[in-house]
Amino acid sequence: MTWLGDAARLRRQRVPAVLITQIGVRGHAPREAGAKMIATADAEFGTIGGGNLELTAIDRARELLRDAVTTPETLPLRLNDKARNHHGRQCCGGEVVLLFEPLPVVPAVAIFGVGHVGLELARILSRHDVELYLTDSRPEQLEAARGLEPGDATVHLRHSMLPEEVLEELPPGCHVLIMTHDHAEDFSLCDQVLRTPGLGSVGLIGSAAKWTRFRAMLTDAGHDAADIQTIRSPIGLSTLTGKHPATIAVSVAADLLTRFPSSVQGDPS
Repeated sequence: MTWLGDAARLRRQRVPAVLITQIGVRGHAPREAGAKMIATADAEFGTIGGGNLELTAIDRARELLRDAVTTPETLPLRLNDKARNHHGRQCCGGEVVLLFEPLPVVPAVAIFGVGHVGLELARILSRHDVELYLTDSRPEQLEAARGLEPGDATVHLRHSMLPEEVLEELPPGCHVLIMTHDHAEDFSLCDQVLRTPGLGSVGLIGSAAKWTRFRAMLTDAGHDAADIQTIRSPIGLSTLTGKHPATIAVSVAADLLTRFPSSVQGDPS
């Protein structure tokens, strides 16, 4: 399998990795410029030539993974008998420059309810590098979602008459936004969210009055107050008001993006 295939497979499996590319060669080296390999916390794919060169590269890649570094970096290495490191000497006589590009696990977001607000929110999030799960009990709403312009997101569509069952299929740390057309469906999802470990942030669309009623119902369902408070409602930025679906979607997306790593938000500088 090529490095592209390995990278795609690791992304699907949500395994963080580092792509290592030999971007410069002067003199003799085991591999040519452009040679690539991928390292994860416990596996390697491909080769940049073996020996202490490769072992040093793997060590550095795993340091980046341990420290959750998301910015690329370069590393020059001399391959001669005077350049000793932890793994010994490599006497090819040349010098190489390695580029390390972290391939972090991208955020995952699940939107339950692809109505007016949900569809606008999906349009915004589809332009970010995320795994986007769109679920609705109404097939016609998912058909509308199929018309989203292609973006950076990987979009998963799911029609289900019992949307709460989809929660068990979401990846660990997935952020959940509940905004269906039916308050009973919303409540079932809130109830099941609190019974599903490993999720990320959870938000429920609606007014303060709706949340007051839901909070009482969740208490009656046996959930303790601390767990109930992990659900945010109302959602979105309090400083951005308005009832138009696009306005609400912008507000919710802006709030959600603050919960993503800075590498996903993007750095305008």
